[in-house]
Amino acid sequence: MNIQLENYIKENQDRVVSLLKELCKIPAPSHHEDRRAEFCQKWLKEQGAQGVFIDDALNVIYEYRCDDGPVALFMAHTDTVFPDMEPMGVEEKEDGTLHSPGVGDDTANVAILLIMAGYLAKYQPKTKCGIVIAPNSCEEGLGNLKGSRALIERYGKRLLQSVSFDGYIDDICNCAVGSMRYRVEVLTEGGHSYLNFGRKNAVEYLAKMIERLYQCQVPQDGSKTTYNVGYISGGTSVNTIAQQAEMLYEFRSDNRDSMNEVKRYFENVVEEFRKMDITVNVELVGERPCGVKNNENPKQIELQEICRDVIREVTGRTPNYVAASTDSNIPLSIGIPAATVGLCRGDRAHTRQEWIYIDSLKEGFRIAAGVISSCFE
Repeated sequence: MNIQLENYIKENQDRVVSLLKELCKIPAPSHHEDRRAEFCQKWLKEQGAQGVFIDDALNVIYEYRCDDGPVALFMAHTDTVFPDMEPMGVEEKEDGTLHSPGVGDDTANVAILLIMAGYLAKYQPKTKCGIVIAPNSCEEGLGNLKGSRALIERYGKRLLQSVSFDGYIDDICNCAVGSMRYRVEVLTEGGHSYLNFGRKNAVEYLAKMIERLYQCQVPQDGSKTTYNVGYISGGTSVNTIAQQAEMLYEFRSDNRDSMNEVKRYFENVVEEFRKMDITVNVELVGERPCGVKNNENPKQIELQEICRDVIREVTGRTPNYVAASTDSNIPLSIGIPAATVGLCRGDRAHTRQEWIYIDSLKEGFRIAAGVISSCFE
């Protein structure tokens, strides 16, 4: 890391914290990141970044030294898991922690990415390739990686690598956990609980279907494969034979073949229940592709080792390689070298009690600088 960048990091530690607090005050549910996107675009332009734009997916895109040649993509997702459209508050406590829903996942990473974009705009370092800085949309839940998909489609074969800043320090995601998510609805004739006793009850049949799905034996092939029913609803009242009931069901795996095996089981169960003289409607509401487990692509290995070496140099600890579901799923699924790296430490992600250690941002800033500057000449 050059002296200029070292000095920039020292001079901008407080700016990371103040920018993070500003971002935390802007609600950004998946598909509704407009206000954060506009804030990021305006902030980048104020730093002198040229040509910053917001695409149709609500990604904020700053192209640095990008012509028609190869590019390296660095992103951090602006959306949070919370549906709130009003500010949720941010609080700095005496123990050195910062509390706000979404503060670590992924707002701290967005703040550091923006500050690093400010370095590019101010000092104009020479690079080995073009660099794309992208606070991106729709990573969480049913956002279905919309932002990442749009970015990978935009740059396509030009992409040398993709790094997503997401989560906590100490882990590097280099393997994509794929998932498929469904809304399953059961419809029956229904009726009065006393007068029509004996008619098919949608709640009962949905319950039977869930029991059947939980009899699935996951593949024992060295992969990790899971399934879950996370939400159910249905019926009208205590004295009504339910006409309608539905659930949200998902399965995940870090191995394509294993995920396809569970998919076949699910489809067979659905067909089994459709033969019981009831209606079963299935809607795919989310799909995240798998990557390749134990990826031996030399370029993939090179990228993850760069990330590992930077984290080890900054923290003194060797990070773990892990499988996860992140924005890196999209590039990993099509063979583009990718990794997901966290830039803070904290806890309670995906809860309203989420918090981070403010001092951990110093390590995170240096990690982001080290990873991005690996593309400098």
